[in-house]
Amino acid sequence: MPAKFSVQKSATYLSLLLVGSMGTLLGTQVFPGNGLLPQPSVAQLPKTLPGQTDTNFIARAVEKVGPAVVRIDSARTVRRRRSPLFNDPFFREFFGRDIPRQPRTRVQRGTGSGFIISDDGLVLTNAHVVNGADKVTVVLKDGRSFEGTVMGEDSLTDVAVIKIKAQDLPTVKTGQSDELQPGEWAIAIGNPLGLDNTVTAGIISATGRTSNDVGVPDKRVGFIQTDAAINPGNSGGPLLNQAGEVIGMNTAIIGGAQGLGFAIPIKTAQRIADQLIAKGKVDHPFLGIRMAGLTPELKERINSSPDVDFQVKEEKGVLIFEVIPKSPAAAAGLRPGDIIREIDGQAISKASQVQQKVDATSLGSALKLGITRNGSKKVISVKPGPLPSQLSQKN
Repeated sequence: MPAKFSVQKSATYLSLLLVGSMGTLLGTQVFPGNGLLPQPSVAQLPKTLPGQTDTNFIARAVEKVGPAVVRIDSARTVRRRRSPLFNDPFFREFFGRDIPRQPRTRVQRGTGSGFIISDDGLVLTNAHVVNGADKVTVVLKDGRSFEGTVMGEDSLTDVAVIKIKAQDLPTVKTGQSDELQPGEWAIAIGNPLGLDNTVTAGIISATGRTSNDVGVPDKRVGFIQTDAAINPGNSGGPLLNQAGEVIGMNTAIIGGAQGLGFAIPIKTAQRIADQLIAKGKVDHPFLGIRMAGLTPELKERINSSPDVDFQVKEEKGVLIFEVIPKSPAAAAGLRPGDIIREIDGQAISKASQVQQKVDATSLGSALKLGITRNGSKKVISVKPGPLPSQLSQKN
């Protein structure tokens, strides 16, 4: 993440070197070289561990992908206002003609990461890396530098695409982000804190972390969580599996935490990038409801509140507590107090599940919502519309 555009703190990962050293020490203590057993030569030592086909898989993955990982330098001009104190008559009289003149503008600079997805110069990165930038420079691992053009950026998913004028560039290979399991290897490459081509490794800690879980409720992403170290400047860089395939785009850390980094699944990033490349923007499906997953505490609070004009009898589901006027939800007849039990036949218990279903729906395609209203079950068909621009700009 750019050092100036966002303030975030580092996460630390303990390398495998210590584990290897401890294993060597243990082997020496249990099986001392006393001449009773024949000692193998270096050539005879095993190159792999049980269950592991390649002990150098991290180095091989980095060797494969490293040339396609880039540094992104961005600069933007911001206006600086003169302190209102200098408009005060007292200060004007005190300073006279020597009132300090502050510069009207200044340049903010930041550094992030990215990776090349096509050999003719398409680069994927985070939207916050290039947001508001007047100039974007893409620097390759081999030292070549190119001026970049932002083809599009999407703040809701924090994805952006940059185009540079070049041919025959090294590219990454993508993997399957929707099949990840906690405990799998994770390798991050980027330019944290200005240290180019830095590699960290760890595991996938969790998948499907919601935006609320991560502390960025304005985003529409189910994040991959990893303990591979991600620091300011890593934003936009790739998260790899042990085969060297990109499974995510590093994007966020939680301030004050250790061993907690988050990445956008590559499947999501690709879907957004395809739209940015095609038309420079993304049409996000929109229902127009505010909702929350039912809990005993929420049910009790609502039923005891004099300001709520409905009662909740259900124990499970997603409660609609507001319907935005003139939205697709309003047009379909959804009301505050309705409880979503299922969508297209699939049981629903969390608000994030509703959002995922909406995001995966094409504009104009209908979703069948199984709801409960005042104890009665109903099925309501609603067609998501495009997210209004005024709502998108707030995110």
